[in-house]
Amino acid sequence: MDDNYQIYLNRVARMTLPEAYKSQIQHIQESSKFQPTSDGKREVAPFPGYTIITPPGEEDKQNSAFYEKLQDYQQQLLELSTSDNFIVPIPPKSFHLTIADLIWENNFLHASQQIPNYSVKLQTCFREIFQQYRQSFTSHHPIRWQILGLMLMPRAVGVCLTPQDESSYNQIISLRRIIYQNPQLMALGIEQQYYFTAHVTLGYFGEIPAQLERESFSSILSQLNQKSIGDSPTISVKRAELRKFDNMIRYYRQPDWAGLDF
Repeated sequence: MDDNYQIYLNRVARMTLPEAYKSQIQHIQESSKFQPTSDGKREVAPFPGYTIITPPGEEDKQNSAFYEKLQDYQQQLLELSTSDNFIVPIPPKSFHLTIADLIWENNFLHASQQIPNYSVKLQTCFREIFQQYRQSFTSHHPIRWQILGLMLMPRAVGVCLTPQDESSYNQIISLRRIIYQNPQLMALGIEQQYYFTAHVTLGYFGEIPAQLERESFSSILSQLNQKSIGDSPTISVKRAELRKFDNMIRYYRQPDWAGLDF
C-alpha cells in the first residue's frame, strides 16, 4: 500500500507548497484529542491504543538537536496563533516519529475486550516480526530523515520528513510491510489504514477562530518554511519500539517489550 521512493518524494513535496497550505487551511477542524475545560483551557482527552514509534524526544538523546529544532518550530507556530487555544501544543518530551500506526480508540477497546490476553499476544507477534526483519536485513545502512517543511493535517500541524536517501526510505517501508502483512496481527484487529507520511506532530487544533484569516495564516506558514528549513538537523532512526498510549502526550513501555535496533 505504501508508495515507492520517488512517488513518496513527489507526494510530500506537494504537501509543503504554498498552494497546498491555502487549500488545507480551508478544511482544518477541532481535534477531539484535547477537550475544553471549565476555565477555558484545553486538556488531553482519553485516546488509548498501541503504536510503533521511535523513542520519544525525552529518551532519544542522540537526536537532541533535531528535537530542539522542532521545539523552536513549535514556539514559532504558537506565536502565530490568533488565540491561546487555536493550536494546542504537544509536550516536546513526547515528540516522536511514528513508524507504523497499529490500533487505537474504539477498535482497540473492542479488540482488547474480545480477545483474551491481548497484550501478551501483541508482544509475541512483535518479537517474531522484529526477528523476521533482522533476518531479512543482515546489512543495514544508516537511516536518516530530514525536515521538508510544515505539514497541515485536518486536525493537527507538524513537520513533514523526507528520507536522506533511498535506503533510509526502503528500510522503514520494508518493516511496515512485514508488520501489516502479518496474519497474527490481522487477527488482533490491526490493519494498515494510511499511506506512510513521515512526520512529527507539533500540536492539535483546538478552537478554530471564527475570524481566522486563513489565507494570511497559510502565507505565514510558507514564510516560516523558507526562513527555517535550510539549516535543519536530521533525525537518525536507530530504534523502533512497541509502545502503548492512553492519550496523545504519553507513550510508554516496559523494559521487556518488543523493540528493534536498526
